[in-house]
Amino acid sequence: MSRTLIETANLVVNLTPRPIEPSWIIEGNPVAQCCVLSKSADGLASTMVWQCSEGKFNWYYDFDETILILEGAIVLESDTMGPTRYGPGDVIFFKDGAHAKWHVDGRVKKLAFCRKTQPVLLGFALRVFSKIKRTLLPSGKRQPASLMGSA
Repeated sequence: MSRTLIETANLVVNLTPRPIEPSWIIEGNPVAQCCVLSKSADGLASTMVWQCSEGKFNWYYDFDETILILEGAIVLESDTMGPTRYGPGDVIFFKDGAHAKWHVDGRVKKLAFCRKTQPVLLGFALRVFSKIKRTLLPSGKRQPASLMGSA
């Protein structure tokens, strides 16, 4: 991966096979492919394009994932949510530990933002460290908070 501070990518990429765990498949023969567009320096966050052909399958999340449906449609359901259809422009957030039943209708393509969660105490310590760092770093060398999307 690049060490530059700004990386760019395009959604028109070469996708490589990313098979779905066979025991998760409920119906059909869904074929999944993806391409990782970016990865954080610590390896805990990534952005990828993922697509899948028609089928029904379970998905078990061991990380936080926010998706934006780019093309196609899916029907999602879980223990706490009845079947709901999503299509282009819809954004869905799956928390670490979530389980969802996916029904891909034809084909779906999504942009996914994935992040492995930190233990609560470690996350708190990192936020405190970041706050101290921002406080001690001369203001001329850091960006205004409004540009960073935080208050």
